[in-house]
Amino acid sequence: MNRIACIISYDGTNFSGYQVQPNKRTVQLEIEQALKRVHKGQEVSVTASGRTDAGVHAKGQVIHFDSPFRIPAAQWPKALNACLPDDIRVLSARYAEKDFHARYHTTGKEYRYRVLNAEDPDVFRRHHSAHVSYALDIDKMRQAAAYLIGTHDFSAFCAANTSVIDKVRTLYAVDINVHEDELHFILRGNGFLYNMVRIIVGTLLEVGYGKRTAQSVDTALRTCKRDDAGKTAPPQGLYLWSVQYND
Repeated sequence: MNRIACIISYDGTNFSGYQVQPNKRTVQLEIEQALKRVHKGQEVSVTASGRTDAGVHAKGQVIHFDSPFRIPAAQWPKALNACLPDDIRVLSARYAEKDFHARYHTTGKEYRYRVLNAEDPDVFRRHHSAHVSYALDIDKMRQAAAYLIGTHDFSAFCAANTSVIDKVRTLYAVDINVHEDELHFILRGNGFLYNMVRIIVGTLLEVGYGKRTAQSVDTALRTCKRDDAGKTAPPQGLYLWSVQYND
């Protein structure tokens, strides 16, 4: 068997998340159905670097699967894209080592979050960015973001029902860039907890419009209490941008 690693992108608007769920349209289901067609009815399971929720997008999700076929690597995207819907694309493929694992071998990820900061929402961007109508103090948001850099227990910045025991993660960067009427949050780290990016963004937005102080982010990191952080930002602004590996 050959192990193939692919980089894929998808528009999460019309998916109930990445992972297969009964009677729901998911990214994993669509990819496995495409692989089944390519393999003439043979079931092929897919493993991803991580799951994304309903409405969340991916620019550079990584998956792997095993196949008895040994076609040129460049032919895999063509073969799969011919069987996939327009809201999923396979961008590239390569033959990986047999023990390569898309999830367990990750060394880091980058997420981005888009916020439309304008008085009125934009009908053409409503599925691909969150909308905030009030004025934001970007300098204070950047001050707050600085507290998040480094290695911390991010218990306050993950969903309360997460099953992960070890909530210590390292963030290398939390950047906030202004692009005309949009804010782009760029977060890079060695790993992310469930809803971590969305809660961080929601918290920084609350700093931006004066609901909380920049120092409250430091307080939340110290107390590890979910109630000390902000609300969870909506899913449609979030993008899994890239996944890093050592090889």
